Amino acid sequence: MTQSLRIADPDIAREGGTQRPEVQVAVGVLLRADGAFLLTSRPVGKAYAGYWEFPGGKVEPGESIQQALCRELQEELGILVTAATSWKVEVVDYPHALVRLHFFKVTAWSGTMQMREQQAARWETLPVTASPILPGTIPVLEWLALESGRI
Repeated sequence: MTQSLRIADPDIAREGGTQRPEVQVAVGVLLRADGAFLLTSRPVGKAYAGYWEFPGGKVEPGESIQQALCRELQEELGILVTAATSWKVEVVDYPHALVRLHFFKVTAWSGTMQMREQQAARWETLPVTASPILPGTIPVLEWLALESGRI
C-alpha cells in the first residue's frame, strides 16, 4: 500500500503552522468488469458541492476502515459490498480539513444502486469527462491510468 501527501490548495496559508487532526475516510473505487468506475457528485451543503469523487465517507469511532467503507456505500448508494481490497492511502490537506483517504478497490456488491444523498452518479472510463474533479480523486485517476498502461 502506498501513501503520499497532496495539498488541495497550496495558496491557502495554514494558521500558525499548527497540526490539525486527520479525518479518516474510507473510499470505494467501484470497478466493473468492463473497466468502468463509478464517480459520484458531492451533495449540496457539503464542502466542494458538485465536485466529482469516488463514494465513501468518514470513519466513525470504534469502526474499522473496512466497516466504514461498507456502511458508507450502504448509506450513500444502497449497496452491500461483497468484495473489496485495500489499495492505497493518500493524505490530502484541504482548506477545511486534513483528510487521510483509505482507498479500496470494490469489485463486487449486491443490491440496486440508489443515490440516497441526491447526488449524481456516472460510470466513467479514462480519460474522465466529469468535471470538476475533487482534488483527492485526481491521484486515483492517475493510479488507474498507470495500472492500465495509459501513462
